[in-house]
Amino acid sequence: FLSTVAPERLGHKALAVSLSDLAACGARPLAFTLALALPRAEETFLAGFARGLLSLADREACELVGGDTTRGPLAICITVFGELPIGSALLRSGARPGDELYVSGTLGDARLALEAFRGNVSLPEPAFRHARQAMEMPTPRNGLGIRLRGIATSAIDVSDGLVGDLGHILRRSGVGAVVDVDALPRSAV
Repeated sequence: FLSTVAPERLGHKALAVSLSDLAACGARPLAFTLALALPRAEETFLAGFARGLLSLADREACELVGGDTTRGPLAICITVFGELPIGSALLRSGARPGDELYVSGTLGDARLALEAFRGNVSLPEPAFRHARQAMEMPTPRNGLGIRLRGIATSAIDVSDGLVGDLGHILRRSGVGAVVDVDALPRSAV
């Protein structure tokens, strides 16, 4: 995360990225732990961080059940626990020849914001706000993951990029893929 991110957004993102991993397995979130290291306790930071974190936790019915706080350089460690019926997990190794590839949401928005922050691209303000929202407030798709149990043969969170993450599925499943780049969902920015 960037040092300029608002504490509320940081709290949201810290939990969202772990919830997205559960979604890719088709698991229902149950609870999480939080280990937080801070150089010093700042009430404003902690209040915003907690607001963002717990708002998403409430929305996903995922309870904070423990953790630890320590003094040190800022570090956030979240462990999320989920459940699913035995044998119903969406695995990276489940893809088969003839499967179709689907993506939820739009691709590349968060990376576009990162490149704008780095000064590598210039975006009009509305486009930058949209891309920044995608980077700082990712949307875990746990409901979709649960609905895909028994339908999808494989799944993965593509937060590290479609090419790299799809590569994980292809290697684990021992299959290849043909991707119609023009059909990939991208935002209008």
